[in-house]
Amino acid sequence: MADSNKVGATNAGRGDPRSALRRRDRGKHDAWVVAFLKRASYGFLATVGEEGQPFLNSNLFVYDDTGDAHRIYLHTHRTGRTRANLEAAEKVAFSTVAMGRLLPAPEALEFSVEYAGVVVFGTGRVVEDREEARAALQVLLDKYAPHLRPGVDYRPTTDEELKRTAVYRIDIEAWSGKQKEVPADFPGAFALEAPPVPFPGRAPAG
Repeated sequence: MADSNKVGATNAGRGDPRSALRRRDRGKHDAWVVAFLKRASYGFLATVGEEGQPFLNSNLFVYDDTGDAHRIYLHTHRTGRTRANLEAAEKVAFSTVAMGRLLPAPEALEFSVEYAGVVVFGTGRVVEDREEARAALQVLLDKYAPHLRPGVDYRPTTDEELKRTAVYRIDIEAWSGKQKEVPADFPGAFALEAPPVPFPGRAPAG
């Protein structure tokens, strides 16, 4: 569980303006944020490039809170914009979200949606230590393929393979979590079943 004295979370970190929420009634506590980060399937990394241009990349990721750690690991190709941006400026933001049902209302302006999400602020850097990078890649594999075992179902990452990828670490300085919840019997609530794009072998919804 996150150490609320170390991480600027929704409860302990209200002094950090980055984690301030307009709707404090929807703010969630540290344990909720940690659980959400551990369950979330993907997230969005925000970096800043040359001349202040912001960039956003979607990534698989893993949250690590072993020992005193409060960090996120992700990886991309060895070269590219993400690496260049992180080498130029360490400050980053990271977000992950979940969407529930659509919530209709008598007035169009009042239509809404169930949602939950976490925003993280901190510093991002390339992991240069080989063993840390190898361990980070393994916890990523453990998260997304928990039913498979290294050395049994697949070959563990080799030194040569480590040279072909870049592992990034976000050291968390502040975060906020929020959720909009309504009763299960909310009048007219409905789900958007169709994915935004079709995938081969999947029948379209509806």
